[in-house]
Amino acid sequence: MVGKILIVDDVATNRIVFKVKLGAACYRPLMAADGASCLRLAREERPDLVLLDLMLPDMPGIEVLRALRADPVTADVPVVVISATGAPAQRIEAFEAGADDFLIKPIDDSLLLARLRNLMRAHESLAELGARGATLQALGLAERGTPFVPLGRVALVTDRPEIAILWRKDLQGVLPDHLMTLTRAEALAAGTDEPSAPADVFVIDADSAGTGSGLQMMSELRSRQPTRHAAVMLVQTAHNPDQMAVAFDMGASDVVEQGISPVEMGLRLKALIRRKRRGDALRASVQDGLRLAVIDPLTGLYNRRYALPRLAAIADRADAVQGAFAVMVIDIDRFKLVNDQYGHAAGDAVLVEVAQRVTENLRASDLVARIGGEEFLVALPSAALAQARATAERLCRAIAAQPFLLPDGSNIPVTISIGLAVCDNAADCPGEPVAGLVERADRALMDSKADGRNKVTVSGSAAA
Repeated sequence: MVGKILIVDDVATNRIVFKVKLGAACYRPLMAADGASCLRLAREERPDLVLLDLMLPDMPGIEVLRALRADPVTADVPVVVISATGAPAQRIEAFEAGADDFLIKPIDDSLLLARLRNLMRAHESLAELGARGATLQALGLAERGTPFVPLGRVALVTDRPEIAILWRKDLQGVLPDHLMTLTRAEALAAGTDEPSAPADVFVIDADSAGTGSGLQMMSELRSRQPTRHAAVMLVQTAHNPDQMAVAFDMGASDVVEQGISPVEMGLRLKALIRRKRRGDALRASVQDGLRLAVIDPLTGLYNRRYALPRLAAIADRADAVQGAFAVMVIDIDRFKLVNDQYGHAAGDAVLVEVAQRVTENLRASDLVARIGGEEFLVALPSAALAQARATAERLCRAIAAQPFLLPDGSNIPVTISIGLAVCDNAADCPGEPVAGLVERADRALMDSKADGRNKVTVSGSAAA
């Protein structure tokens, strides 16, 4: 889909120039000559970004920006303010109103396009995560995050002590978040030695180790798992549009010049922290949803959706090394009577305890999953018949050894029946489909049930 950019400027010549530049870059330009048209088009067309001039005939551009941010439909759309002047008070007002950046005319073409690409990529990534999270929430597989938001962590990265002192002094009065100063070596070490990123935002002295050193530093942080999602602000010694454009295309969250107003820098950092925290929350929501999609919520075991592909991978591994593996299908004996006589809460307690005892008597590499109401699947990688039979019999003993405690304080005896199927690729079943192996184990389970329960039956082909 072609990105849509809404150009808002009261001067027709400016709109046309932007339209030509953006059209040549394969964007779809939309144009508005006043604030009212901007707000209407923003709601109707849902642009991917808004280029907003501050001088409009019907209302100040700042008011338009505030209206965009107040409208749930357009609240998250990136907005780049453009102006012929860049007075500090004007810039601060724009960032307070929710601007993502503030560019002064005339704007270097490469810098403009790089910044637009940068903001649209970030917006698209968050929107994609949000859509996944919304889908999982609709399916009941993810919970909404809590409203509590802790203070952010900002790492000031420079090898020049005087710059570190200056930054800390400037930001302490305008940023309530935690500030830490790190050398480049310390920042990189934190990206490998710590389990999580030491900062939400890294503010990097772009030229402290030579031209381009900030880009290299950013690339290192982006390549490491703990710091991959941290925001990065590069601080340049002097205005360099070409280097800024490269930085944005390489993934910098923001690029500013040394000497920027502390208030503006604080506002920019607050915006980066908010964006980073939102991304963290969305990623956590998606991960939780994916986890819940493959986990049985009652027992904490994997479910059928996860177990069957995992079993297929175990089978592929055994086939590749000409090894053996085993599959058990386990059923709780007379489980319906537990529910009928003691209630479903008692039945749930029995399921949880069975899951715990089975897990405790298996290896860490073994797979155990709940695949039905009272039915469980166990896979034993690298297990031949003798070992698999011994494990299955141990599971029967573990369940029957002690009565189960119910929520009302009473105790009841519980037993399980097991059907066991073994595949030895060097002997009896090279290339046997996983579904066939599970079916063999299921038939063996039926034999255990018919033969008195609380026992292990090995499928005929595996026992032969």
